[in-house]
Amino acid sequence: MGTRREFLLTTGASLVLGACVETVADRTAAVEIIDRDAESLMGRNTRLESLADGFTWAEGPTWDRMRGCLYFTDVPENRAYRWSAEAGLEVFLDPSGVEPEHAVGLREPGANGLWYGADGQLYVCNHGTRSLERLDLDDLSRVTLVDRFGADRFNSPNDLVLSRDGRIYFTDPPYGLEGLDASPLKELPWNGVYCFEPDGLCHRLTDAMSFPNGIALSPDEAWLYVAQSDPAAPVLRRFALNDGQVAGNGDVIFDASVYLASGDPGLPDGMAVTATGHILMTGPGGVFLLAPDGRPLARIRTGSATANCAFGGDGHDLYITAQDRLMRMRLPVRGVQWS
Repeated sequence: MGTRREFLLTTGASLVLGACVETVADRTAAVEIIDRDAESLMGRNTRLESLADGFTWAEGPTWDRMRGCLYFTDVPENRAYRWSAEAGLEVFLDPSGVEPEHAVGLREPGANGLWYGADGQLYVCNHGTRSLERLDLDDLSRVTLVDRFGADRFNSPNDLVLSRDGRIYFTDPPYGLEGLDASPLKELPWNGVYCFEPDGLCHRLTDAMSFPNGIALSPDEAWLYVAQSDPAAPVLRRFALNDGQVAGNGDVIFDASVYLASGDPGLPDGMAVTATGHILMTGPGGVFLLAPDGRPLARIRTGSATANCAFGGDGHDLYITAQDRLMRMRLPVRGVQWS
């Protein structure tokens, strides 16, 4: 199988226009209503804005509520950015992952998923160092929280979510490694989902997903959602959580195969959750709005492969990283962190 990004970028787009249409950067974007239940959640006059462009593969958005800005990454370019309404786009970290001279064997040496913590620190999935890090936003110093499972190095931690009790749930596919699963640098025989505990222990939740990617929690933190970016099985799984543990391999609550078969670019990837428990998950054609049980309600059509999304501002602004662009859509619903 080719790399995930190659698959995303070469899959053709087939656009079916919905209720609200706007041309953004010469590409057609739309809100496609799949279920009438979506109308109160998406709004009738929703507009999709393009805020910045020129990236190779924009990823990992997270909102800094203290400083009023968004951080996001360009993983293959090994750079992270900061965006605010006042200052616009600024380089935040360069390199974001590992110094270029230490990137031997890495296809994506930069940071990927980011999470602004309740403690005011930035938590980073770093492909380059193959680790989970905490970054001090005052002096940009970093602390490695965990880089191994047992004696073996992680593949390339990809995305993360922090719970209210201080646990960090994260995914570890091989996307940062040249050759992916065939990389000689790969030390673990699986691609896993993990929980890093406040006491420093790290345990594996599942190794049964081929390419675990985006990860999110329900508002009550009873459920863990994990997206699988596998063209052969492009699904979203839901796991019941009990004190940081899961039983079994979860349930498939959404299968994007039918949308992928239509030629829309993208695979299940990053997610944001609303205070109402609805899931916004990137996938073929843009960003899907899913009911808490995985039922598709709507799709934001970005016109390109789309990696991730996060709420920001007052909690109603959905920021979307769509291949080479940073985009924004204002919604009636708020992100779960603002509830």
